[in-house]
Amino acid sequence: MGFIRNKKLTILMVLETHAHADHLSGSQELKRIFPQAKLAIGHGITEVQKIFKSVYNFAPDFAVDGRQFDRLLRNGERVKAGRLLFEVIDTPGHTPACTTFRFEDKIFTVDAIFMPDYGTGRCDFPGGSAEHLYQSIQNRLYTLPDETKVYTGHDYPPNGRPLAFLSTIGEQKAKNIQLNARTSMEDFVHFRQTRDVKLKVPHLLHPCVQVNIDAGHVPEPESNGLAYVKIPLKIK
Repeated sequence: MGFIRNKKLTILMVLETHAHADHLSGSQELKRIFPQAKLAIGHGITEVQKIFKSVYNFAPDFAVDGRQFDRLLRNGERVKAGRLLFEVIDTPGHTPACTTFRFEDKIFTVDAIFMPDYGTGRCDFPGGSAEHLYQSIQNRLYTLPDETKVYTGHDYPPNGRPLAFLSTIGEQKAKNIQLNARTSMEDFVHFRQTRDVKLKVPHLLHPCVQVNIDAGHVPEPESNGLAYVKIPLKIK
């Protein structure tokens, strides 16, 4: 907020790349402060909503058509916000709703692809698919010019290296340790599936998913004034 105000910027749109499972969206807080801002997400969020409505046994009136968001974006769409123009690139795999945003020679990939020495996003969340992630990266991201700058949303620095967030398509194609330009789908899918079964479930998954598929709205308080999130249990 300090940066926005110091630079005298106008927030016209808040872009969600997908419904994160490890942190809450701040979109509604931004919309409260900047009421003119529109909240946008990829159209695939509707599939994610359908999946988790069943998982959490939400009330029948919980909408699964994405209406909680101001705008649903589709692959190839070009969107103008003020003086900015960006292209929507669907990159499902980590989740069905994952979207990359391309601003001229820059792309923001968030959880689809990380720094080359770390690899790609996991694909074991409900609706995730290693095959789809392979196709998203090879057929969409790796077809962009090699000089395209790649901004990632997370970094898990291996071997103690400093935090990093910027690479290029050329570097990813040459050096990504999990999926480079020479990696076959068979090898990637086998690697991803073998690795993903060993990964821990994000400890904030249940509250995060329930809030984020509802466009960042926290549950309404109940009669005692408290709001609740569900934790599904399987009892034998």
